[in-house]
Amino acid sequence: MRLLLSKLTQGGIVPSEDKYYVFIYKAKTPNTQYDQHPLIVCTGVYKWGFTGFNYHWNDYRRYSWREVFSNIYEIRDDELEDVKAFPIARYKTT
Repeated sequence: MRLLLSKLTQGGIVPSEDKYYVFIYKAKTPNTQYDQHPLIVCTGVYKWGFTGFNYHWNDYRRYSWREVFSNIYEIRDDELEDVKAFPIARYKTT
């Protein structure tokens, strides 16, 4: 994950809808399994955080601002298939 992030451009503080991102995340809900290195397409931005379709889970997830532990890195459309093939998913339990 570090190698991947070192090669990408930071996407800004707030993601944009319909763009792809990777970042480091730590969930706060007790006894919850989560992906510490999500690869998402952003589906909505809110005061509390954002939502996105997580390609590792093949499902929609919510990400609160306080639990995002890195910059948010944008993945360009032409990079998406390559990044999907990288083994960056890291499943953890709180």
